[in-house]
Amino acid sequence: MSLMVSDGIERLGFLIHDSARALRKRFEARAVAYGLSSAQWRLLVRVVKEEGVAQARIAELLEIEPISVSRLIDRMEDGGWVERRQDAGDRRVRMIFPTDKSRAVFAEIKSVAGEVYEVALAGLGADERHILVKALNTIITNLSDGETPAAEQTNTIKGNAA
Repeated sequence: MSLMVSDGIERLGFLIHDSARALRKRFEARAVAYGLSSAQWRLLVRVVKEEGVAQARIAELLEIEPISVSRLIDRMEDGGWVERRQDAGDRRVRMIFPTDKSRAVFAEIKSVAGEVYEVALAGLGADERHILVKALNTIITNLSDGETPAAEQTNTIKGNAA
């Protein structure tokens, strides 16, 4: 199947990348008051949604190296955002749990994310928004190579995450 230059499809990757970058920038600008980096926000969302998630699983979900996740968690633990606990069944496995501080901020940041999404989707009607989300879900599924996309695992596609 060839791409039609006249319909803009040849720019799909750039459009998706640029829109994701713009969303991230707007979110970070609004969330700067909380003192967490973008990577820390992403980790916080995963930990709040999947309490007791293994540290290795966080690395998979965030698509970053385990050593980087370890350092990220170190900083977040020092800030009182998360806590590590040993897995009862395997003492080598570290499970990550949110603190009350992170749960409280998560509720606030969901509101900030909702506001950013409203700005991003301004000018699109309900039907267009539904089609957009459905199309993005289809793209993710088509390219996931049989894996369950990380967004589906934490319901972020349904608008339940920052």
